[in-house]
Amino acid sequence: MDEVTISEEDRRQLALWAADCVERALPLFEAKAPADPRPREAVEGIRAFVREGQRTAKLRSLAWAAHAAAREVDDPAATAAARAACHAAATPYIHPLATPHQSKHVLGPAVYEAFARELAAGDDTGAADEEIRWAIEHAPPEVRALLRRMPARNPGRSRLDTLYYELDAALRR
Repeated sequence: MDEVTISEEDRRQLALWAADCVERALPLFEAKAPADPRPREAVEGIRAFVREGQRTAKLRSLAWAAHAAAREVDDPAATAAARAACHAAATPYIHPLATPHQSKHVLGPAVYEAFARELAAGDDTGAADEEIRWAIEHAPPEVRALLRRMPARNPGRSRLDTLYYELDAALRR
């Protein structure tokens, strides 16, 4: 299996972009579970990583807590928003492997954010398309370069697969 080089600056830029994407969807979770701070805490944790550069056990715990919040909320859009937060908090832990699975970790925060918006809009694909465009426009060069070192994604069959594919293809241009 091929390896890719991932610098600490790559990790910080990926984390910052992930946090920026996810914050756009957090209100969808917070509207359905206003007393549950776990997804917001995951985003705060990833922002702390960007500032301090330390991958900590606490950050990993925050990611898992956001994942648990996604399982516990009873709303598809809120679930997707919490999953986006989980993916964002996990971005510093991406492995230097050139696999589609690792590219999924790069793209996951933006894809789940877009999916959350689409679900909140009543499956209006225009909402997701708008969010994917936003993610593309705001992706730093380090994220694009990191993604280009990994295998390109295939279209797949599900709506999430389609969003992963569209974002991946656009960021490689």
